[in-house]
Amino acid sequence: MMRSLLVVALALCAVHCNGFIFRHGSKWTNLKVTWGINPLSSTSFVAMPLTENAAKSQGFQKISDCGDSSGLHGIRYVKDNDMNLILIYDVQGHIAGISAAVPTNMANGWPHAFLKGHPFIKSGNHHHISAYFVDPAIICASGRTTALYHQQGVGTDLYIQNGTDPIADSIKIPHLQSGVTSTHWTKGKCFPTMGLHYWYNIRKDMSCDEFYPSFLLYNGGKLNAFGWAFIADLTSSRLEHPPQSAISGFMNPVPDCLLNAGKLSTMHIYLSDNPVLDTC
Repeated sequence: MMRSLLVVALALCAVHCNGFIFRHGSKWTNLKVTWGINPLSSTSFVAMPLTENAAKSQGFQKISDCGDSSGLHGIRYVKDNDMNLILIYDVQGHIAGISAAVPTNMANGWPHAFLKGHPFIKSGNHHHISAYFVDPAIICASGRTTALYHQQGVGTDLYIQNGTDPIADSIKIPHLQSGVTSTHWTKGKCFPTMGLHYWYNIRKDMSCDEFYPSFLLYNGGKLNAFGWAFIADLTSSRLEHPPQSAISGFMNPVPDCLLNAGKLSTMHIYLSDNPVLDTC
């Protein structure tokens, strides 16, 4: 049913979407969040402001600055107090990353101790997970000049912070799918409008206490998207809630524990202009 609806969605996009490009380039040209069955919906594939000034004009408010917390990095903004979507800018005001935070008092006790400190960093009454699009070392130092930002686009690389030091503990993700095959990232399933999923160290008999809350997405052999996957019932409009029956469309194998884990909250994060055209 979902895949047949996708056929309709892709047909609509062929009529209405601008910049119709099938070839996957290496430059990350945009930052969009939230998968949806209808690519024309105002809540699906939503473009995020790429500069601090644009964020302010769109109603985002600063919640922290460089140096405000030893475990958090960059200049951070949220809109309408939605901590599940935090945009990160460098000292020059250019996009530098994205983050999500979940309350420390989740009813189901998640995230479990295994994930605390890596990748979740506690600050105040939230646990934060963060990804950066440029070398974290420059974000609060030099930042990117306007010329460099226009030359590079959204960023140069994907770094996932996996410890309390955002510079030393951030892991650089391979740009090419061929580079990820020799790591602990496990190949999952292809899903059109998302990409070919990779999950970290997925096993059928694993404990969900160690389920890593991030996934990678490759299209045309290149990294152009990724996302969060939380074992939590979160209410942000930016999040997706895949039914358990759909999990097998993203993972291989599906951990047995996820089938009894309750509601999931995910967010697909795209680094291209036309994610609806991603066909793996």
